Amino acid sequence: MNLSGILVVAKPEWLDTVIAELKALPGLEVHQTEPDTGRIVVVQEAPDIRAEMAALRAIKALPHVVLAEMVYHYIAEDEQVFDELPPELQAQEGEACAIPSYLQD
Repeated sequence: MNLSGILVVAKPEWLDTVIAELKALPGLEVHQTEPDTGRIVVVQEAPDIRAEMAALRAIKALPHVVLAEMVYHYIAEDEQVFDELPPELQAQEGEACAIPSYLQD
């Protein structure tokens, strides 16, 4: 099981709509909102890293979401061992890697 803390930012006028869309996604809980700034703190529970990253991409793709970034990550139990970064964490053409270079060593 993987737990993630995700900061989501929406334009304040769309905050209620984005919160409703987030609550409709499986494995997500909205924990804190700041109506003046459009900030939303979400906790996500996923069975593995692939599901975790897929859910983060789904959040980023929601209409009216300006920004969504994982700020905390915890792996309770994950028996899968990676010899290299999984493809979903590697940099895609034209974008930065999901893991900062200083953490890749």
